[in-house]
Amino acid sequence: MPVRSDRSLVALDIDGTLLTYDGVLADEVRDAVAGVRAAGHEVVLASGRSLVAMLPVAEALGIESGWMVCSNGAVTVEIDPAEPRGWRVAEMITFDPQPALRLLREELPDARYAVEDLGVGFRMNELFPEGELDGTFAVVDFEELWSQEVTRVIVRSPEATSEMFHELVARLGYDDVTYAVGWTAWMDIAPHGVTKATALEKVRVAVGVDPGRTMALGDGHNDVDMLRWAARGVAMGHADDAVQAAADEVVGSIDEHGAVDALRPLH
Repeated sequence: MPVRSDRSLVALDIDGTLLTYDGVLADEVRDAVAGVRAAGHEVVLASGRSLVAMLPVAEALGIESGWMVCSNGAVTVEIDPAEPRGWRVAEMITFDPQPALRLLREELPDARYAVEDLGVGFRMNELFPEGELDGTFAVVDFEELWSQEVTRVIVRSPEATSEMFHELVARLGYDDVTYAVGWTAWMDIAPHGVTKATALEKVRVAVGVDPGRTMALGDGHNDVDMLRWAARGVAMGHADDAVQAAADEVVGSIDEHGAVDALRPLH
């Protein structure tokens, strides 16, 4: 697609950026996103969330068409009301989760593990706490988690800290998957080399936006590559030092509706 110079691609993380950690979308933030879209810019939701967990957020934001980067970049969809399900898969990258799952279970035998079934929900070795995942859940034997290739593996280990997860990753020395430690007790495993940034670059090309007119806003470690990718990377004020260091600027925290400050210049 020919590159247009009059619009930007605006990549937005969801949890801790647009929504509070309790899942609340402030009116001010919703209006700020609507203003960016009204100005003709391409708003792309980019999240570690699964597709089924992102669709209600898009609806709440009034986004009826456009692109979404799901599962930390492993799944890219285009929202299209003309499609039977209201969306189509533009790209889905999968991997064999068996080696990672086997090694992780040796290190974290009491953890809960889940793999994503696109557009449906998750298969898991035991139920996760209510509200942490969306969609339909199927509890299966641990070995069934690798019965087919998947887009994503989730590891939930309440006794582990983010530091422990990072140390574990370094010790296991994987080179065929990508890790993102989102918050204490939680780690996502994605196909090797796949991040929000890799998916967003493909979307940028598809929609014909100049690289210099890209913006990304986020607050987590899984946003670092995305913030570096964007010509204007913006970190939320409550993000930790590593995330803020990857950004070009820092705005207010989620409690201060920092997303509004980040998006207002695009109206």
